[in-house]
Amino acid sequence: MNYMKQFMISFSGLSLGKHDYEFEIGDAFFESLEFSEIRKGNVHVDMTLEKTTVMLLLNFSIKGEVTVTCDRCADEFEMPVSGENRLIVKFGSVPMEETEDIIVIPEGEHEIDVSQFIYEYIILALPLQRIHPDDEEGNSLCDPEVLKKLEEISVRQQSEETDPRWDALKGLNDN
Repeated sequence: MNYMKQFMISFSGLSLGKHDYEFEIGDAFFESLEFSEIRKGNVHVDMTLEKTTVMLLLNFSIKGEVTVTCDRCADEFEMPVSGENRLIVKFGSVPMEETEDIIVIPEGEHEIDVSQFIYEYIILALPLQRIHPDDEEGNSLCDPEVLKKLEEISVRQQSEETDPRWDALKGLNDN
């Protein structure tokens, strides 16, 4: 069975009202996405689909951990993710995305693939800057060798002589 098939939600046979779904997102999910920046993770997704006569309301609750690359030392580490997201699915003649929370699908459709939305919500739950957290004593958990190299580069850049032409231009900001 195709792993991603579970994310195809058939709504045509559902009665009006709320329907609950649960998904366990693991490594296979991230590996099956072609351009995923995450390759490993363990995320639990609760999704409630509310079917009305004119639209679908999908509420996603995401909680778990994903493996990301540290922006400082380039080492991988586990980062917690959690979030609540809502998607409104309207029916229309032309498929389109009205806003980031509202999409329009053709009236003849009978199912929706929620895998891309789940992936996007996981990515949106991550901070822009992904850096190892500090330990209980306030020390970085980044690779100590990389931190040492970064410090050496910083000290070297600060101690290098500057070009006097640039120094003259820096004075223009003071006026």
